Amino acid sequence: MKPYAVTDATTRGREYPEPASPADPFDIDYHRVLHCTAFRRLKYKTQVFVTGEHDHFRTRLTHTLAVAEVARRLCTALAVNPAAGELIALAHDLGHAPFGHAGEAALAELLADHGGFEHNAQSLRVVEYLEHPYPAYRGLNLGYEIRESLAKHCTIYDRPGAHPLADGSQAPLEGQIANLADRIAYDGHDLEDAIGAGLVDEHDLSAVRLWRMAADPVRCEYPEHPLPAVRRPILDRLEEFLLADVVAEARRRLAVARPATIDDLRSCPSPMVDLSEEMALLAGELETFLRERVYRHSRLEEMDRQARDMIIALYNVYLDDTSRLPERYQRRIAEQGPPRVIADYLAGMTDRFCEQQYAKLH
Repeated sequence: MKPYAVTDATTRGREYPEPASPADPFDIDYHRVLHCTAFRRLKYKTQVFVTGEHDHFRTRLTHTLAVAEVARRLCTALAVNPAAGELIALAHDLGHAPFGHAGEAALAELLADHGGFEHNAQSLRVVEYLEHPYPAYRGLNLGYEIRESLAKHCTIYDRPGAHPLADGSQAPLEGQIANLADRIAYDGHDLEDAIGAGLVDEHDLSAVRLWRMAADPVRCEYPEHPLPAVRRPILDRLEEFLLADVVAEARRRLAVARPATIDDLRSCPSPMVDLSEEMALLAGELETFLRERVYRHSRLEEMDRQARDMIIALYNVYLDDTSRLPERYQRRIAEQGPPRVIADYLAGMTDRFCEQQYAKLH
C-alpha cells in the first residue's frame, strides 16, 4: 500500500485506550459497525422510494453495502487500505433519519434553533455517543481516521456538520474515496429504481449524455430487448465509466501533489479523489435529470410530505410530554435538552417504527 494509506502503523489510534489485540484494528472496527443497532436499522430506512412500496427498491442498507463495494474497488485500484475505505462507507449513513432526505429536512427545520440536524454529523454522533454496547466507554471507539472521514463526508446533497474533526482539512484518501463512492452509488441506484418505478423511460433518458454513452453499445447488441431487460448492463457500464475516470483523475492529482503521508493529504488545498472536469459535467447532467424528473416527481413529493408531517407531529408530541420517550432518552434530557434528545430518538427510528408510533399517538 502507498505510504499515505491508513494502516495500523499510520493511524492516530482510538479515543479510549484498549488492551493490545492481535487483530487488525480495521477488522475490529468493521465488526463493531456491522453489529451495532444503527446499522441493522438501515434495512428499514428509505433510500429514495419508501420501504415497503416495492421489495426491489433500495433501502438505506442496500445503498450502504453498494457504497462499500465501490469504495473497496477504488481503494484497491489506488493502492490504499480497502478495509478502511469499506468501513467508512459502512458507517457513513448510520445517522440517517427515516424516510430519506425528507426525514432529515424535517428534523433540520425543527432543530434550526437548537444546533441543527445533519445526517453526517448524526452518523458521527452515533459512533461516538449514541451506540453504547461496551461498558468501558460510550460509542464504538472507532479509529481516529474513520471518525475523521465521517466528519468530513460531503456530497452535493449534504454537507459536513460542526465537529472538531471537520477542521477544513482534507480527509485521508480512504475517506475521500468513500465520499465519492457514495455519489457514484446513488447516481446508479436512484436511476435504476426510478426506471423500475416507471417514473422515467428510455425516451426520457436519451436526453442524458452519460446514459447514452453507456446505453448505445448495449442497445446495439440487444436492440429488441425492453429497457427493464437491459438496464443492468447499461448501469454497469455507466458505473465503470465513472470508476475509470475517478482512478485516472486521482492518479493524475496524486502525481502532481506527491503526498508522502496522511498529513500531506490533509494539507492539500483540494481533494485528490474526484471526477475529472469533463466527467463531472456529465455526472452533473445526470444528477440534474434525477433531481428534476425523479426527486421532484409528484409521487415522491407526496411521500415526502407525509413523512415530514409524521416526524413533525411526533416531535411536537414528545416535546409536549417527554415522559412518552423511552426511559434511557428521558435520562439525558437534563443534560442535553429535549430538542436534541427527541431528534436522536426520531433519527434512530426506522420508517415502519415511525409509522407505528404515529398511528399510536394519533
